[in-house]
Amino acid sequence: MDHTKPLTGNQAVLNWIDEMAKMTQPDKIIWIDGSNEQIEELRAEACSTGEIEKLNQEKLPDCYLHRTAVNDVARVEDRTFICCRSKENAGPTNNWMDPQEMYQKLFKLYTGAMKGRTMYVIPYSMGVVGSPFAKYGIELTDSIYVVLNMCIMTRVGSAVAEKLGDDFIKGLHAKADIDPENRYIVHFPEDNTIMSVNSGYGGNVLLGKKCFALRIASYLGHEQGWMAEHMLILGLQNPAGEIRYLAAAFPSACGKTNLAMLIPPEAYREKGWKVWCVGDDIAWIRQGEDGRLWAMNPEYGFFGVAPGTNVKSNPNALASTQKGTIFTNVVHNLDDNTVWWEGLDKNPPEHAVDWKGNPWNGKESSEKGAHPNSRFTAPAINCPCISDQFNSPTGVPLSAIVFGGRRAKTAPLVYQARSWEHGVFVGSIMASETTAAAAGAVGVVRRDPMAMLPFCGYHMGDYWQHWLDMGKKIGADKLPKIFNVNWFRTDDEGHFIWPGFGDNLRVLEWIMKRACDEADAVDTAIGYQPKAEDINLDGLDISKETVEGLLGVDKALWAEEAKGIREYYAKFGDKVPAELLRELDTLENNLK
Repeated sequence: MDHTKPLTGNQAVLNWIDEMAKMTQPDKIIWIDGSNEQIEELRAEACSTGEIEKLNQEKLPDCYLHRTAVNDVARVEDRTFICCRSKENAGPTNNWMDPQEMYQKLFKLYTGAMKGRTMYVIPYSMGVVGSPFAKYGIELTDSIYVVLNMCIMTRVGSAVAEKLGDDFIKGLHAKADIDPENRYIVHFPEDNTIMSVNSGYGGNVLLGKKCFALRIASYLGHEQGWMAEHMLILGLQNPAGEIRYLAAAFPSACGKTNLAMLIPPEAYREKGWKVWCVGDDIAWIRQGEDGRLWAMNPEYGFFGVAPGTNVKSNPNALASTQKGTIFTNVVHNLDDNTVWWEGLDKNPPEHAVDWKGNPWNGKESSEKGAHPNSRFTAPAINCPCISDQFNSPTGVPLSAIVFGGRRAKTAPLVYQARSWEHGVFVGSIMASETTAAAAGAVGVVRRDPMAMLPFCGYHMGDYWQHWLDMGKKIGADKLPKIFNVNWFRTDDEGHFIWPGFGDNLRVLEWIMKRACDEADAVDTAIGYQPKAEDINLDGLDISKETVEGLLGVDKALWAEEAKGIREYYAKFGDKVPAELLRELDTLENNLK
C-alpha cells in the first residue's frame, strides 16, 4: 500500500499538514493507517536504528523496550502552557503566554526541525469511532516511538480519517534536539491546536492523552456542555448480577490504577462479586438520552507507571503488559531478553542494562535500575477485568462519583456529600499530603481540585462553575451521588490502619448502596457517613472499633482544614462560585 497518499480528501486537513510540512521540512510524509502490516514495518525500522529493542517474543509477544533521553523522563509542568487570547481565562494555576508571541517562539524552533527525518501523519480518535462522545485529531510527529504508542493508546487509521471534519484537533510534535531549555508543551484551546517540541517522553508527546483528552477537552466540554475528567471508571457487579458504575478522581500516588483494576477480597469473590475496568485514567462525561450522566473512557490503552506493579499490588495491570506492550525506561534483563523494575519481584537480574543504557547488576548496585517514572503502554483489551462496555459508543451510566486523597489524620475513610453543590465543594478542596516519593518536605498539604490542577485547560474557578451548571442541567433526581474516600489514615507510628487494595471494595459496596438509597448513614459535620457496622468486615482481621476510629471526624483538625481552604480559594479571587463559599461557611458553622 502507498502510505504517502493522504487518507482523507478534507481540504482543511491537507492545507494544515502542508503548512506544517513547509515549516518543519521533513524528507518524506507517511500516513498511518493503523494496519498490522504498517505497524510491523515501523517496528522493524525503529529496531534497525536502535530507537526500540525487540524483547523475547515467546515470553513477551509483540513487546518492545525504549529509552528516552536522561533529561526527558516526565511531564514538565513548568514548560506546559495554556495560550488563550485573554490571560484571565487561563487562570492562576496555568502558565500563560500571548498566543501570537508563543506561535512565533515555536515556529522558530520548528523551522527545519524535521530535515532528514520522516513526518508521520496519525489520524486518531479519542473514543469509539462514530460514537456521540468521539472527538478526532491528527498528530504530526517525527518519532516512530510516538506512532507506535499512539496506535496503542488511541484508535488510529483510515476509519478515523474518514470522520475528520474541519473542527479536528491539530497536534504537531517534533523531537528537534530534545533540548530541555527549549522544551514546550503548548495548548491553544481557541484554535483546537496542541504543539510539543524538544521532548520524546510519553506524557509530553502522546498528544491524545493529557493534552487533548483533558486540557483541550475540558475547554471543549465547558463550551459544549459536557465534562472531561481525570477519572477512572469501574463497574461493580453484585451477586445478583447487577452492575453499577462509578467514576473516581485521585491525585497521583493514591492507588488510582489499583482501584480501576481491583480484585475483590476472597469473601466477596466467593459470593460472586466482580469488578470491571472501563478506564484507568480519563472519563468523558455527558448527559445521555435518559437524562442521566454517562461516562466513556476516550483512551484505547493504559500508560501506567511500572515500578511497584506486581502480582500482588495489581495483577490485572501486570497481565495487561504481557503482549503488544512498549516498556519505557525500565531494566533490560539480558539473561532472557525480558524487562524488570523495582517492586516487580525480589530477584533483580544480575546481567542487565539500566534505564540509562548502562550495564547494571541488580544484586550489587545501589542505583535504581528502572526510572521511578518508567512506564508501560499496554492495550486495554489485554486487561483480564476489562469491561464488556469498554467499546460501547454510549458509555456507562454513573451512579456515583468518588474523590479521594492521601491524608494521615484529617479525612475519614469515607463520607458522602449532602448535595451536588456540596459534592463540587468536596471535589474542589481535594488534597493529598506529600509522601517521601515527592521532592521536598513530607506531610505538606497539596490541593489538587478534582485531580485536575495540572490538566484543566481554563480557569479553575470557571471549571467549578461548569460542574455546578452541569448539576442544574441534569437535575437532582438524575445526578450521581458524590463521595470522598481516604485509604491512607495512619496510626501514631505512621502505619496505615485500613488494609486498602482489594479491601477497598468494602467501602465501594456501601457507596453503591447509598447511591441507590439502600443503606443508612449518619449526618456529621462534614457530610453523611456509614455506621461502622454497615461496612462489611467478613474475612477481615479488623475490629468495628477500628472502623469507628477510621470514620472519626476531628473537629480541631477540620477547623484548620477550613482555614487552609479559605486561603486556597483566595487564589482564585472573585471567580470562586458563591455556592462553594456558602458550603465553606456551612462547614465552619458545623464545626463550632
